[in-house]
Amino acid sequence: MEIYIEDKEFDKLVFTEKPLEKGEYEYCTFSNCDFSNSDLTQIIFSECEFINCNLSMAKLTETALRNVKFNDCKMLGINFENCNEFGLEISFKNCVINHCIFYKRKLKKTHFKNSKLHETDFSECDLTNSTFDNCDLSRATFNNTILENVNFKTAYNFAIDPEFNRIKKAKFSIENLPGLLTKYNLKIER
Repeated sequence: MEIYIEDKEFDKLVFTEKPLEKGEYEYCTFSNCDFSNSDLTQIIFSECEFINCNLSMAKLTETALRNVKFNDCKMLGINFENCNEFGLEISFKNCVINHCIFYKRKLKKTHFKNSKLHETDFSECDLTNSTFDNCDLSRATFNNTILENVNFKTAYNFAIDPEFNRIKKAKFSIENLPGLLTKYNLKIER
């Protein structure tokens, strides 16, 4: 039996021992919780916030993330490609989102702020109008990715091939332009 929970705060819970009940969570806050290796399959999160949680290796098969905020979270190896695509809207602030997969997700207007996205796969994503504000994109993959109007002005350590991505009107700073020229093996100096 699925449950419906609204406007509840969950604090310092370990869901690796007792899994989060299947159902719909609306306007809920999860603080200092451990979801590592948890099965969150088919759970609906609407207008929820995760603060200082560990979601590493959580299973998100058909999980709905509708206007969900992640703040100060550890999120290693999550496969967002399996999320429910309907209403998918997420944002990240001060998070570690390393080794994650966003393959083919529509992430228009997604905001990434002060986050590490090492070796994260954005292949074939639509990131139109998104922002990577002070984000470390070391070895992140952008392949056939729609990056139109994306703000990379304060992002760093990225390598984006303009020939294999749509980058029309994307914003870059002079300092991060080498990330667009990586494949040419140029030495750019001031």
